[in-house]
Amino acid sequence: MIKSTLIFRSDGLPLSGTVDDDNDPGLKEQKKKVKLIISRITPNSENKASIESGNFQIHYLLENSIIYFVICEKSYPRKLSFSYLTEISNEFFQSHGVDSLKPNTRPYAFVSFDNYMQKTKKIYQDQRAQSNLDRLNNELADVKSVLSKNIEDLLYRGDSLDKMSDLSSSIRQESKKYRKAAHKINIDLLIQKYIPIIGIGLIFVFLIYWIFLR
Repeated sequence: MIKSTLIFRSDGLPLSGTVDDDNDPGLKEQKKKVKLIISRITPNSENKASIESGNFQIHYLLENSIIYFVICEKSYPRKLSFSYLTEISNEFFQSHGVDSLKPNTRPYAFVSFDNYMQKTKKIYQDQRAQSNLDRLNNELADVKSVLSKNIEDLLYRGDSLDKMSDLSSSIRQESKKYRKAAHKINIDLLIQKYIPIIGIGLIFVFLIYWIFLR
């Protein structure tokens, strides 16, 4: 289940957020951690990441100098979380993107955007939304490449999102190498499979030519 959505500018200025249950101490703690995560994001950080935090997951999407956060229960599908963030980011930037980047923008200047976030959140809370995962797979970038990190490692052991970005890039490079190797193996297997058939076909054509056409 989606618990909260928060939108910040990359310099830390809060732009908008959903109206949530302030009596939930667990959720209040996660919001504090979001602010700490923002302080770790630099221009070299990955543009999307998932961070485990107790019974929650914090996902963020960084686009056009705006950071979109969603706090979800740990069991909520990551693909749906990023599909939700993508919809939120597209609508927010289309509606308020230019104004939100102005130097004189006030904190929470776009609280009215909560109406759209609540409507979208309601759609994604519906369990039937999970039946659309196949469609989402075609619309989203490969979520397997999204960074995943434990909040304790990130905030309390000195790890940075830049280090995570370097690790993610290394993993993706290795993944490309394996895909190329797998592609070559598949081609070799196809050659081994069809060369005898092609050879027999050529012999058959040669016999027809020898018997009937020469």
